[in-house]
Amino acid sequence: MIVTLNNGVKMPQLGFGVFKVEDGQVAVDAVKKAVEVGYRSIDTAAIYKNERGVGQGIKESGVPREELFITTKVWNSDQGYDTTLKAFDESMEKLGLDYLDLYLVHWPMPKVGKYVETYRAMEKLYKEGRVRAIGVCNFHIPHLEHLLSECEVKPVLNQVELHPYFSQPELREFCEKNDIFVEAWGPLMQGGEVLNHSVVQSIAVKHRKTPAQVIIRWHLQNNIIVIPKSANPTRISENFDVFDFELDAEDLSRIDGLNTNQRIGADPQDFYRGSHLE
Repeated sequence: MIVTLNNGVKMPQLGFGVFKVEDGQVAVDAVKKAVEVGYRSIDTAAIYKNERGVGQGIKESGVPREELFITTKVWNSDQGYDTTLKAFDESMEKLGLDYLDLYLVHWPMPKVGKYVETYRAMEKLYKEGRVRAIGVCNFHIPHLEHLLSECEVKPVLNQVELHPYFSQPELREFCEKNDIFVEAWGPLMQGGEVLNHSVVQSIAVKHRKTPAQVIIRWHLQNNIIVIPKSANPTRISENFDVFDFELDAEDLSRIDGLNTNQRIGADPQDFYRGSHLE
């Protein structure tokens, strides 16, 4: 499944996340396995500290670079115009790439107030053709409104925590109205309790699929870009095996009803430090 971003660039709707995947051979093997089973979108970040292993995995995958969609993110401590440009160069060196498909501001850090100048540096990279698309992560509606009033290049997506217990309907509606895709990190609640919920379990039995596959399918059918992560080869394969069934309206409605506004991560309005979060 492919989506077309607001600048015309095409992106796989189902991608592979590498949060907490150890650098080195673990990352190399995970990326190679993901590409082998069919993933063509890989999502990493500077703070994950595995860009080098991801880049090596891409190189060893044997798939032509132009068939892959690679995302990385600028970390909080590198926000600012010049520091963002420097951080981008460092990420590209580690990844071993000539260009990037998507570059994201990792957190807005509104109390620090640098996300607009950070984004302007990314606009420069975009205009130079070093990045095919730019966007943001963890932005609330007011952060997006401020950025949209200041930027020249509209962000193509906003990557946020999103899963059935925290489905963010208002933010999704805002993004849809402004032609900004929503991308879900932690789509399986990082292996949390939603996988064991009786509603998800019963729908999984109905379709002869795993609870994780059901939730990934829920994201896809809600027009959400989704990047489940795993270093486990079996789960990497299972998470991609979601194109041979479809949830019906009742299934979707039952999963929608699980929302309790329960975060597993920090509130972006307050978060401005730390390396333990997506």
